[in-house]
Order: sequence, then C-alpha cells, then structure tokens
Amino acid sequence: MAATMPLVVGVDGSEPSLDTVDWAAREAALHMMPLRLAHAAAPGQDASGAITAASERARDVAAGLRLPSDVPRDDAVSALTGEGHRAFALVVGARGHGELTGLLLGSVGLAVAARADCPVVVVRGSQEHRTGRFGRIVVGVEDGAESDTAVEYAFREAHVRQCELMAVHAWSAPLGALPEPPPGSWYALEAHRRPPAQVLDDVLRGPAKRYADATVPRRVVEGPARRALPEAAAKADLLVVDAGERHGRPGLQLGVINHVLLHHAPCPVMVVPRK
Repeated sequence: MAATMPLVVGVDGSEPSLDTVDWAAREAALHMMPLRLAHAAAPGQDASGAITAASERARDVAAGLRLPSDVPRDDAVSALTGEGHRAFALVVGARGHGELTGLLLGSVGLAVAARADCPVVVVRGSQEHRTGRFGRIVVGVEDGAESDTAVEYAFREAHVRQCELMAVHAWSAPLGALPEPPPGSWYALEAHRRPPAQVLDDVLRGPAKRYADATVPRRVVEGPARRALPEAAAKADLLVVDAGERHGRPGLQLGVINHVLLHHAPCPVMVVPRK
C-alpha cells in the first residue's frame, strides 16, 4: 500500500463520472498520492475532452494534485483491471455513460469490482455520504482470516480521515440449533470456542495495535450481513468489505452479499481482494 502508487479513477465524460472524480480527488489528497485518470477509448476516438473535464474537476476539489492520465485502447473493464495491477485502488461510479437507467450499478463497475486484484471503490449514495459528513467508516468482519486485508484497509482509511471505524460482525445460529443447547452438545462447544464477540476481538487485535489512536466501536448482529451492513452504513462515509473467494476463474464471483451491497449500500463501497 505504498503511497507512491496512484489512485486510479475511471472517467467517461458523464456527470456521474465527474461526481466520482470529486470523491477520488479528495481520497487521493488525503493519502497524498497521485490521481490517475483512466479513460478507455476505442481506436480513433478522441478522449481529450473527457480527460480535460476530469482534470479540471479534480483540481477544483484538490489544488496541486498530481494528475497523470492514460487512454488505454481497450474495453473499459479490461483497461481498468489492467490499471489495477499498479494502483493503490480503483475508483468507479455506480453508473456510467450509456448505462441503462434501470440498473442500480453499471455493468462496468460490477465487473471491475469482481475482477480487479486491488481494492475497488464503487462511489454511490447521496452527496452527504460522499463528502465525509458522518466521520465514520464501517467494515464488515468475517469469521476466520478472510477479512484481514479488508480490515487493514479500513483501519488505514480511518487513520487518514481521522474518523471512527465501526467493526460489524453478522452471524446466524446453525440451522436447527436449539435456543439453549444442552451441555456438551456440538452447538454449545462451538459457541464456547468462537462466540461472535470473539471473532471481532481476534480479527481486530493486530490492526488495533498498529493504529493505537483509532476509535473502534464494535457491533455484533444476529442476522444476515446483507441487512446488517447497509443498516450500519446508513450514517457512514465508506463501507469496506472483503471481495470473497474468486477461485482463479473469470466472471462475477463477488457472492450474494457483495452484490447486494454494491447495488443497495447507502454510501461508497470499497471491495478489497484477499491477499
């Protein structure tokens, strides 16, 4: 996560794309890193207008920002995922130029979030959710080591923003579990070994030591993560989640929870691939 790596934002000249540039410019300024403007253009297409408009918008938000640009001759998904090989993160809009208005998330943003090997931020939500009004980041915490990388990014985001980080772990009792399992039962044994609050303690212990000044309230929710995380993010500036297993295959492998979040979360969503 070296600061010399650029933050890359996809631009297409549309107004939603310029709103995404606003968010990306503020983020790049916070991290003191370059903001790379990427516009996928077909052969013979003039991309200068989109790049110029995005550059002007970024400078209005953060004067003095370094703004390298690139016009890869490829489709938008391939171009952006290619940029991700050498980026701190990729930033895309919830909708882009030419997207059907009925779609809650543009096809480019969804595909990039599923395939990139660096974090991807899909900028969505109202203006108050995109401008740091709430002073809070929410991170989804899973059982085991699956969310370690996402948690690390969430701590860093909270550190550079000097804001609160709320850690949320959603859990459900095993199907058919008794309200009060008898002593010695499998369910009682599992609950004793790994109570939900312990999941948060174990995952947060390392990052909390590295970011000792962080304020990290914790929330354990009995119920599905696809409901718990949007509810927690209702008053948040960013929601950070793990990308899930991809199994080395191309395609949309984000899983049900992340699909729901990318389509319905009230704020920008950062999807972080596992190391």
